[in-house]
Amino acid sequence: MRAGRPGTRGSTVRDQERPAADHSSPRLRVRWFSWSPGRAVLITALAIGVVVMLTPADGAAGDIASSFARVVGHLASPSQKGQDFAGTPAVGALFTTDQGKLGQHFCTASVVSSPHGDLVVTAAHCVSGGVAGVAFVPGYRGGAAPYGIWTVTKIYADKAWTASGNPDDDVAFLEVDQPGSIVPIEDVTGAEQLETGTPARQLVEVIGYPSAADMPIACRNWTREPMSDQLEFDCGGYTDGTSGGPFLADVDSLTGQGAVIGVIGGYEQGGDAPQVSYTAMFGTNVAALYQLAVAGG
Repeated sequence: MRAGRPGTRGSTVRDQERPAADHSSPRLRVRWFSWSPGRAVLITALAIGVVVMLTPADGAAGDIASSFARVVGHLASPSQKGQDFAGTPAVGALFTTDQGKLGQHFCTASVVSSPHGDLVVTAAHCVSGGVAGVAFVPGYRGGAAPYGIWTVTKIYADKAWTASGNPDDDVAFLEVDQPGSIVPIEDVTGAEQLETGTPARQLVEVIGYPSAADMPIACRNWTREPMSDQLEFDCGGYTDGTSGGPFLADVDSLTGQGAVIGVIGGYEQGGDAPQVSYTAMFGTNVAALYQLAVAGG
């Protein structure tokens, strides 16, 4: 489990997100530096070519080129450990509250596009205690709430989860608002797109807020399906507080917007080891739950 709610070490949730930049549109977000696969391949090819041309043709060139290729390939490969970053507007931390004041952050969540613009997605095990005293802080970093504090007013979870804790249904949509305001959160932070029925193997960026830190972490790697209806993502650093963190596919290199295909949760409520994370695959069950949340909004 990865939920980090105080007193529930068993629920391993993940908190953290990156800070926001001053963009003209709320849908633009800060991006941490990364190489695209195409750029990585090009750089690797050029580097090997240079080494081969500048070294003797007696077999040593091949050895040097191979070694250099391994080094460059490692630099261009997906991350192996989550890295701190400034955060992004549409991803944030779930907090406990007491008399209007923020307590501890215990899970991660992200804004998803919806007709009413008021929905956030996380892991169902993060909010098994109900909405009382729970707030969402998008773009949280270093104690700051650059996009405000949003009250969780309603939780939508599948009956299969509420009845038996089925790991294939460890997903929840949260309705949020700000007292005294009619502006929906999506108009403030922008939103990720929800996608269901996607292939099991995808290159994703996963964001989470470790409960012991005040900054989010991010990491890129490929997903795989180790068991039916569950995806695995291998990258270190995803400790308590990161539960509910989005698996973002097809992230746009210019806008930073992506498609949520999963959230840290599912098997072992996200995983018992920080270097291995899981998510329930988003299928027809999640699509139906989303429609229920939209209708309730």
